[in-house]
Amino acid sequence: MPLSPRLAAIVDALPLAPSSRVLEIGCGAGAAARAVARRVRHVHAIDRSPAAIRALTTAGAAEIAAGRLSVQCVAVEDFVSGPDDEPFDLAFAVRVGALDGRHPRLEGRALAAVRAALRPGGRLVVDGVERVLDAAAGDADRY
Repeated sequence: MPLSPRLAAIVDALPLAPSSRVLEIGCGAGAAARAVARRVRHVHAIDRSPAAIRALTTAGAAEIAAGRLSVQCVAVEDFVSGPDDEPFDLAFAVRVGALDGRHPRLEGRALAAVRAALRPGGRLVVDGVERVLDAAAGDADRY
């Protein structure tokens, strides 16, 4: 599935490096996750929808088999990295209500989950805009 022009622009603007570990939040059918997986070491794609995860598991079978992509059915506010999981360098989300202001009651839990999954200095990009996470204060500001 090709990326829409809007999604392609967001993916192209992400600060990706070949060694990056990336968390995509709200991956849907996985077009962005698959595009990013071709550019980085590993992408872990999450979505609260079982149907979306099934679609990505099918469409991304080659990336999964190559170890460049993993998928998980979970809402961002409930996401927890495993104790042996390496932290992520970058997390990104496109049209995820818990992070874009549509569901403010979930935002604090969602940001805490993302903050816990990122390495120190890790970055969060929501709808193409970087959010600065202040781990000490437990809040985030939009730039």
